[in-house]
Amino acid sequence: MSSTPDSTLPEPAPVTVTTTASRTRASRSPWRSLRHRSMRWWSLANFVSNAGTWMQLTVQNLLVLQITGSAAATGLSMSVQAAPALFMSLLGGAAVDRWPRKLTAGVSQALLGAVAFVTALLVAFDRLDMTALMILAAVTGIVATVDGPACALLGNDLVPAEDVPSAIGVGALVHNAGRLAGAALAGVTVGALGTASAYAANGLSFLFVAAVIPFLRPAPGAAGAIGRGEGAARLATAPARDRAQDMTVRQGLVFFARRPRLLALAGITGVSAVFGRNYQLTLAVLVTGPLAGGAGSFGTVSTVLAVGGILGAVLGARLSRPSVRLVGLLAAAGGLLQVVAGLSPSLAVLLVMVLPMAVVESVSDTAGTAVLQTDPPAHLRGRVLGVWSSIGTVWSLGGPPALGLLMEWAGARGALVAGGFLIAGTIGAGLLRRGRRTPAPVPLRAEGDLPEREALGTAA
Repeated sequence: MSSTPDSTLPEPAPVTVTTTASRTRASRSPWRSLRHRSMRWWSLANFVSNAGTWMQLTVQNLLVLQITGSAAATGLSMSVQAAPALFMSLLGGAAVDRWPRKLTAGVSQALLGAVAFVTALLVAFDRLDMTALMILAAVTGIVATVDGPACALLGNDLVPAEDVPSAIGVGALVHNAGRLAGAALAGVTVGALGTASAYAANGLSFLFVAAVIPFLRPAPGAAGAIGRGEGAARLATAPARDRAQDMTVRQGLVFFARRPRLLALAGITGVSAVFGRNYQLTLAVLVTGPLAGGAGSFGTVSTVLAVGGILGAVLGARLSRPSVRLVGLLAAAGGLLQVVAGLSPSLAVLLVMVLPMAVVESVSDTAGTAVLQTDPPAHLRGRVLGVWSSIGTVWSLGGPPALGLLMEWAGARGALVAGGFLIAGTIGAGLLRRGRRTPAPVPLRAEGDLPEREALGTAA
């Protein structure tokens, strides 16, 4: 008998044994969303886009100062760009729910690219004045009210629901990597080609994203159908009156207001955003004041914050089912770490505390974003994100002044300590109140535990 196998017989298929442990590892891997081809392309596109955006942001404020010579004008341009998020995010979210998702994201990316190219041309030909600057900032802000929720939900639609936390965590990593790459490339590009090149590069990055979007496909088991808007798909066969009522901005507001877990999430995020999180302000004053450091020392602190954010994004991506309770516990822990950081006697101790602060904050952000983007019904998610964007704009505009007043009254250490205790105390009180209002489950007794008379009655 020949030892050579018969070439006409097919080779046996390899036997794959999938154990419970291997399935658990796969479900908890922070990179599990990247198993899906479209998600890999979407992550690459977002890296390119973030790098281009941070190239532009690196030089934008300097450009405004160069044109106007006024720090107030720089702040005004930022406010003009942020203002549409306060007033128009609800309309932008409604548009995302009504219109096809891929088309909406692709068009908004192309429009943002056009704005960047127009700005590049005006800068190159020395035609950018204050009026044009404000108009371009306003247009960017208006388009962003649609682009933000469209792109956020589009990324989640590419993966199964259980992989959404991983997709959000990977998105945070991509954001930080793009930020570092964009800031590094800005100096080289602007030095060689001029300021207009940063805007042109950002325009090209938007067009790259717009070119990738048509080829994205949802993975098997993905919750959303990205080829069309969830609202349009759901209401395609509904009566005209129901369609009109179901796609209103008011419905998104009502859903948010009647959803206790979303209100709790808003409260947790709000108190954390106002009395914590603004570390570029509080830690800058602490390092350069009581700790007698300089710009280099604060740069080191900022680097540790960035590293902690990346580590936290990886840990957050491992979550399978984030909850509001988890977000609250992490935010409270971050508040207590902030208290210790505020009491740091030296820069070395502060650096030790800053890393876990940033990690906890990043994990909390990932968990909260996952809850926000998966809790509402699919046809309402755009409008819920619109409500959230409006609330977040209020926090971002009101937080720094409120924290500044607290620092004027209590100093940098006092602001960190008082703010940390306020965060932890408020969230702790909310969790205790919720625990008292939730009735304890009544255990079912086994048949053998029934009293003798009840047992006899049952037998009869």
